[in-house]
Amino acid sequence: MRTRSLATLFTLAALTACSATASTATLPDSTYDTPKTSPHGNETAVLAGGCFWGLQSVFEHVHGVKQVWAGYSGGQASTAHYDDVSDGNTGHAESVKVEFDPSVISYGQLLKVYFGVAHDPTELNRQGPDTGTQYRSEIFYTNPQQQKIAQSYIAQLNAAKVFDGSIVTQVQPLNAFYEAESYHQDYARTHPDEPYIVINDAPKVAALKQLYPSLYQPEEAVVDVKL
Repeated sequence: MRTRSLATLFTLAALTACSATASTATLPDSTYDTPKTSPHGNETAVLAGGCFWGLQSVFEHVHGVKQVWAGYSGGQASTAHYDDVSDGNTGHAESVKVEFDPSVISYGQLLKVYFGVAHDPTELNRQGPDTGTQYRSEIFYTNPQQQKIAQSYIAQLNAAKVFDGSIVTQVQPLNAFYEAESYHQDYARTHPDEPYIVINDAPKVAALKQLYPSLYQPEEAVVDVKL
């Protein structure tokens, strides 16, 4: 958990530095994807893959992303609270809701970032030093098209053996997304020197810039927190 001591965090640095990015090479584009469309309004994607601090930070740096919220998906509204979710028994996963402009970035390209730098999709119920089902890798699709793109891309990446292990990412329909408490929103941006962020999350943003420069934006989106 994020309450680990500084000594423990730095002891884990060598291990987590390896898992901070899922791949050291760029992933292929999804062979099945929706074309970039003419502007007709923003769309949303909901993704889980470890601590939502890092996920939010990565996607706020993706060109075409308008806003990103940290939150919880997979469980009931009554347990969508950090203390409950941290127990690992609520069915929730720490997640992010990504609002994006489909005329600038496609859903498939978002998944390329998700699998390529945002987390390690071969780790089951964990990411780096964080363990439990609340840190699982899961795509919560909002429509059948997203489901098809996600399942197709997972099959494509597994067939190409781009990772050392098989992808364990679940693909499930989104029932609801619950925004996390206000102090979790933009945590990586407001706590850039915290050891957990330095070790686990900052390398993901650096990898995005290095591996996918055309998808990287230097300015972070601003979250409008309504809590």
